[in-house]
Amino acid sequence: MSMTGIYGPTDPHEAAATLLEALDSGVTLFDTGDFYGDGANEELLGRTLAPHRDRVVLATKTGVRRTAEGLAPAGSPNELRHACEASLRRLRTDHLDLYYLARIDPAVPVEESVGALADLVAQGKVCHIGLSEVSAATLRCAHAIHPISAVQTEYSLWERHVEIDMDTT
Repeated sequence: MSMTGIYGPTDPHEAAATLLEALDSGVTLFDTGDFYGDGANEELLGRTLAPHRDRVVLATKTGVRRTAEGLAPAGSPNELRHACEASLRRLRTDHLDLYYLARIDPAVPVEESVGALADLVAQGKVCHIGLSEVSAATLRCAHAIHPISAVQTEYSLWERHVEIDMDTT
């Protein structure tokens, strides 16, 4: 995320060199989001990693769009289909290994959003579905529609809600 100006100026050549050094050092999972730099981060990864696609696992997030007021959830099936096509173009690949719904759109039932992602799996455009920042109840609803392979959530010394929310039994 920070390689495309989220936290300040960056050097695209240095960013690409860093990605390639990571790959040469054994890093295989590259995780980005279509809203990181309004797609610029995916473009960087696409330009840099496309020649090495057989050696990398690409994960990207969607479900957030920029508005005049800031970031807003965008989880309608139509938005998710269009976002996937755009990510595939920017990442210069024919499939995403892991596609995350970054935020649940309160205006769209999670079952509809996950159903649209499941359609992308059926079409071969996505291999696995992930969710970010979801409750245990939402995860259960989503998983009932299609297997959820990964969950991302904030977890730190200051943020421990996941320990309370997730049932580990």
